[in-house]
Amino acid sequence: MKKIRSERMKTSPIFVGGYTMNSQSNEKNMDMNRTNQGTPNIRWMLVGYDLVVYVVVAIILLVLYGGMDKLSPVGIFQQVGLSVLCIFAARLLGKIYGQVWRYGGIQCYIRLLFTDFIAFVAYLGLELLLPVQKITFARLLSLVSLNLLGALALRMMYRYAYKCGNQETTRGKFLSILLHTFSGIEAGNEKEVQKIKVAIIGAGRVGVSLAEELLNNAEAAYIPRCFIDINREKVGRDIHGIPVWSEDEATFKRLGEFEVQEIIFAIPSMDANKKKALYDYYKDAGYKLKVYDYPTVYAAGGKRHLREFDIEELLFRKPLVVSDERTNAYYKDKIVLITGGGGSIGSELCRQLAKMQPKKIIILDIYENGAYDVQQELKIAYGNSLDLQIEICSITHRKALERVFEKYHPQIIINAAAHKHVPLMEHNCVEAIYNNVFGTQNLVELCEEYGAERFMMVSTDKAVNPTNVMGATKRMCEMIVQSASTHGKVKYSATRFGNVLGSAGSVIPLFKRQIANGGPVTVTDKRIIRYFMTIPEASQLVLQSGAIANNGELFVLDMGQPVKIMDLAENMIRLSGVQGIEIIETGLRPGEKLYEELLVKTEELDKTDNSMIFIERDTALNKEEIYKKIKVLRDACDTGDDLIAKEALRSVVPTFKTPEEVNKEIA
Repeated sequence: MKKIRSERMKTSPIFVGGYTMNSQSNEKNMDMNRTNQGTPNIRWMLVGYDLVVYVVVAIILLVLYGGMDKLSPVGIFQQVGLSVLCIFAARLLGKIYGQVWRYGGIQCYIRLLFTDFIAFVAYLGLELLLPVQKITFARLLSLVSLNLLGALALRMMYRYAYKCGNQETTRGKFLSILLHTFSGIEAGNEKEVQKIKVAIIGAGRVGVSLAEELLNNAEAAYIPRCFIDINREKVGRDIHGIPVWSEDEATFKRLGEFEVQEIIFAIPSMDANKKKALYDYYKDAGYKLKVYDYPTVYAAGGKRHLREFDIEELLFRKPLVVSDERTNAYYKDKIVLITGGGGSIGSELCRQLAKMQPKKIIILDIYENGAYDVQQELKIAYGNSLDLQIEICSITHRKALERVFEKYHPQIIINAAAHKHVPLMEHNCVEAIYNNVFGTQNLVELCEEYGAERFMMVSTDKAVNPTNVMGATKRMCEMIVQSASTHGKVKYSATRFGNVLGSAGSVIPLFKRQIANGGPVTVTDKRIIRYFMTIPEASQLVLQSGAIANNGELFVLDMGQPVKIMDLAENMIRLSGVQGIEIIETGLRPGEKLYEELLVKTEELDKTDNSMIFIERDTALNKEEIYKKIKVLRDACDTGDDLIAKEALRSVVPTFKTPEEVNKEIA
């Protein structure tokens, strides 16, 4: 083994997520205790301040104001009595003084507006009914409105002082003194000492909503210090008292002056290249990075939340969305059988199909735990509205498969069951052929026998010029499917895609385990490259390609730029924040090649309605030819010898090459 490098990490200080009880927490607990004991939870200090506001307004409008309806001392006393009674009675009944204004949102202000409107109506009614000295409607309205304006201004100033008070700036100190003087509440570092200071990239709707959430939640572990944005209309201004800087202004020195410890990405639509550049820029400087968005893989409802970068995002490739209304309509009210339905791809196919309102979904798998997990997940999500059935059997067990087809008569069959682990299948060639090849042949024959409408084969880029047993068996499966399309009644198709992020056996979980154990991270070869896609992308591709298939197509996705596994390992180490993780080169595994291809003959491509999906057309073998190949494989497997089976596989799959033949071309 060869050591490639040692990753030296720059990390920001670690902060504990716990909180200490402060004066605000104690105050809230005392308020709760008073409420539980039956005592009205009224902030009498705020009532007093509102009375001061009212006195100022009353002096202006009832005493100093002359006009046509100048009041006598008795009239002033009468109007003060009526207005005070109506305004403060309405506010007390409306529980205005039971609200915690420093945490309150727009609903608190709406309640104040509503109660004062009720007070105005009551005041006007009493003014007309009682034998008091009258004032004009305009003067009465002005009294209530100006008093309301003063009350709103008082509360806004209180919230502003609470949120922006600190011991670091002149303005912050002044606000802190005001807050302490008039409310007795401490502001500033005392409540932020354990909070992580963050800069938010993006001063748009998402970024601002995050800032509001952090500011309004006294228990939040983060406090926003600045926004970073490229919009010239926003740069140089403040949002909720938080300055907006341009990328040029957000220098490391300036971020240091504001004690910024972490950077949060809050622009979901940011260009992938731009996001990668910013990620590298701030990560190299030692900042911890987070994202404010939905999960990348399973976004089954819910809301945006603050999270770490997912490994899918480290590829910095915009996720593809390939499903459409035509696809949804095709699967609606259909009986769909998914083999390998408890696996990584199969389970996501079930999730995607469940949204399309099929008549029935049958999950067929030999591994009962995986099938059970998917069943429970979908039951919780859909209840009785989804007809979901589980069948435990192997696709190599012909009689068990017949019972499933006889029981359900599936209209659409998606074959996601396969042995996929490359090195393991090199030493278990007979089993790989039995499961992948003979299992597929069983399904094809039963589809014809029971009158299915469509058969969809889940294939892989490793089937293109295969250098291993797994890839060769999948290529043989493609040949079986294409041959069946020439003489069968069922419509057949196969779909190829690259490596799937997060699937069982993929490199990502391996890297995560190695990093968690302190390293080293093992890479077979620093030159190795792969195409990647997410599980939902792969599943949507299979479903759409099956829906648009005429017969016999091999669908291929434009997967964009390939990714170096070495770069992926380095990014995952940096993302983990763990120091001193080594990357070790172990050498290529049996059957592994340096790169994967998606097409056999790139010049023979047809386009589809989806610009990301292409069709490769091969010359299909006739029924006799394919059955001869299957017989060769069956005879070899009957010997039980993996080497004999491998040579037989090489003889029936002309494109099956040795890894050395392929790798020497790019070595």
